[in-house]
Amino acid sequence: MTHPYFLQVAYAGGGFHGWQIQSVLRSGQGELWNALRAFDPAAPMPQGTGRTDAGVHARAQGVLIHTARSWEPYRLLTALNAHLQADIRVMAVQPAPEGFFPRQHAVAKRYVYRLDLGPAADPLRAAFRWHVHRAIPLDLNQMAAGVPPLLGTHDYSSFRCSECVAKTPVRTLYAIRIVPVEGGAELIFEGSSFLMHQVRIMAGTLVEVGRGRRSPESLVGLLKSRDRRLAGQTAPPEGLCLEKVWYEARWGLGEPSPFGERA
Repeated sequence: MTHPYFLQVAYAGGGFHGWQIQSVLRSGQGELWNALRAFDPAAPMPQGTGRTDAGVHARAQGVLIHTARSWEPYRLLTALNAHLQADIRVMAVQPAPEGFFPRQHAVAKRYVYRLDLGPAADPLRAAFRWHVHRAIPLDLNQMAAGVPPLLGTHDYSSFRCSECVAKTPVRTLYAIRIVPVEGGAELIFEGSSFLMHQVRIMAGTLVEVGRGRRSPESLVGLLKSRDRRLAGQTAPPEGLCLEKVWYEARWGLGEPSPFGERA
């Protein structure tokens, strides 16, 4: 008999080759498994909610682990963090219900892409922002004008990288918000799930709109084309962070999704 626990894990992605375990390269999943096996050698591999890319950050990666004995949640959190390096931390622990699997039972995710729009890259933010070099200010209003046709349920092949192995390119995007912040902007994406590099390609494309290199209206045809070659660059990974995940309400893990249970 094993005991299931649900963890919220945060990591600075610059030191990782993604969440998913690698044979020799450092990964979030691999680091957490090593920490768990330091005091529970037979523990199975932790299972995460999303496969963040190399260099992408997470504030709320949901992870299921199983331990050989029962733990008080805070003691388990402390034990795991004692064996983790400073760029990855378990932020919360709670018992998980039997039958719960984070990847299968997630119903919505929020990713935030952060832009540094200062005259020079802020060295204190560079590891977590994309500094957009420009001669004139990025037009956030034009970027927002290009958002509406991207929302809803669509085939997002135009924003899918060639290495994506998802069975279908159809996804549901609930919201894209462009929020000015001191020194930059945040592009907030909320959807049922996302294709490989989808958020980064969308961010790179919206930045081209903000630079005046393509019109907001052009995104209608771009989406319909289903042609990745017509979209903008894949924005660099350091600007992207997995900020929140909502799970099916029946599991009692966090608040219910504001978008409903399933797209």
